[in-house]
Formats: sequence, C-alpha cells, structure tokens
Amino acid sequence: MDNIVTVTIDQEKCIGCGLCAKVCFFETITIKDKKAYVTGSESLNCGHCAAICPSDAVKVMSLENDALDYKTFTPDRKWLPYGKGDTAQLVKLMSSRRSCRNYTDKPVEKDVLEDLVRIGTTAPSGTNCQLWTFTILPERKDMIELVERVGKFFKRLNYIARLYPVRKAYSLLGKNELQDYYDQYLEAVETKIDAYDKTGEDFLTHGAQAAIIVGMRPGATCPSEDALLATQNIILAAHSMGLGTCLIGFIVEAVKSDPKIKTFLGIPKEETVYAVIAVGYPDEKYKIQTGRKKPLLRYFNAN
Repeated sequence: MDNIVTVTIDQEKCIGCGLCAKVCFFETITIKDKKAYVTGSESLNCGHCAAICPSDAVKVMSLENDALDYKTFTPDRKWLPYGKGDTAQLVKLMSSRRSCRNYTDKPVEKDVLEDLVRIGTTAPSGTNCQLWTFTILPERKDMIELVERVGKFFKRLNYIARLYPVRKAYSLLGKNELQDYYDQYLEAVETKIDAYDKTGEDFLTHGAQAAIIVGMRPGATCPSEDALLATQNIILAAHSMGLGTCLIGFIVEAVKSDPKIKTFLGIPKEETVYAVIAVGYPDEKYKIQTGRKKPLLRYFNAN
C-alpha cells in the first residue's frame, strides 16, 4: 500500500475547527494551538480531510482534481448530504437495470466508455487502495476476436472435461470444478459453440459493441470486493446513460485459465480479472420492474 503523506494544510486558511482530524482514520492530522497540522507518518489519502474542511485549507496532493471530470455530462460536484438523495429514484434505477442480451449495431462512443470507467472509480475500496484496472474493448471487431479466442478455450476445456479419468483424478485431489463444469455447463456450452461455428451467433457477448474488463493490481486488501463494487457502479451508470450491459462470467474464467487470452488483451500477468462487462445500445425495451427471490434474512443479538 502507498501510504505516503501528501496532505498539505494552508495555515492562513485553517480556522482550527478540528473536523479534518476527526475524520482522519490514520491520525495523520492533529490539532495544536487551534490549528491543524500534518503530524502523522502515514496517510490513507482518502480525501476525507479535504472534503470536510469548511475553509478549503486542506489539500491531498496525490488525488487528481480532474478525476471526476466527465466528457459526456456535467456533474454536480457539491457533496450530497446524508438523507438528501432521492431513494425512490435510486431504487428505480437499480430495479430497472437488467442484463442485456440484445444490442443494436450502434457503436459505443469512446468518451462514454471512459466516463463509465471514471464512474467506476467512485466506488469504495479496501484501505482506499484504488488498485483497479480497466481494459476497454472499444469496437465490435475486438469483441469478435475475443469471442473466438474464448470459444477455442472452451472447446479445449470440453474435450478435457469429457475424459472421465481426468475428472476423477481432479476430484480425488479435492478439485471438483471440472466435474461441476461437466455436470452443469458442458452440453450447453458445446451447443452454443456449435451454433457460433455454423451461424456466427454470438453466444458470449450477444452482439455487444464494446466491453470493459475490470481487474485489480497486486496489493489490494479486498481485491474481489473492490472490483465488483466498481463494476456495479459501471452497470448502473450505463443504464442511466441509455446503455445495456451484461456480465460475462465465462470470459472471466477463460482469462483466468488461459494466459494467452490475457496476453492478447494486453493485461499484465500479475493482474487478476474479476469482471467482463459487455456494453452496447440495447435492442430491447421492458415495461415493468419484476420481483426478486426472497432473501435469507436473519438478525443476530448478542446475549
């Protein structure tokens, strides 16, 4: 983790309110003689201190001021106070987002894809590491090449999975993934691959024009959680921008298992891919929100 202190405090502006020190998790800032001072040797570089300062005295130099500047819309940079958001509209957005498997041929603009990445980075991350990586496939031709490479991977996997001695050997080693794949997915995947070979029907990205691959660099404390939180931001924002999305887990597994696919995508071997988001303009229009399966809900009360 890079916890180098980059906080600066303008003493002329500082009014000594103590709010920056109160929200500083690493105790980088302390109050002395009614002024705030940087006294700690480490910093989370989260920006809480700058965000709460009423006199604009605190700056975190490692944070980019233009990180939340977008190309396709103008954001409201004022902080939204607790309880002031429109919960009903937020829930409407969440409940209206659906996985899209029918897309038009309209390309997705590069600026839109980059804005989606910026929106992804507004997600929380463990110890504020922000070690996300985002690999953009901006054109349909890129998507087709990826689909074909992933298809070849699953052809090889299907061949291996059909060999009972191999499945048995893996199971004896406590690795049941191959048997599970054989039981649950092999036949369906084989059917889809055959359809692609015969008709070009895209069984993976469903004709999406672009994709965003979300990964993590080494060193994150909660890498999978960080990546999926950013992913959720992206797919919700995409819906609000008129785009459809679909998470493609089969590509994630192929990238993790076949180093050649990762190399093709230009992703360094030390990075881990956690989500592949197909993105495009939807060729489907729903009428209502539907329900969800009943969640398992429990309370815990310590005696």
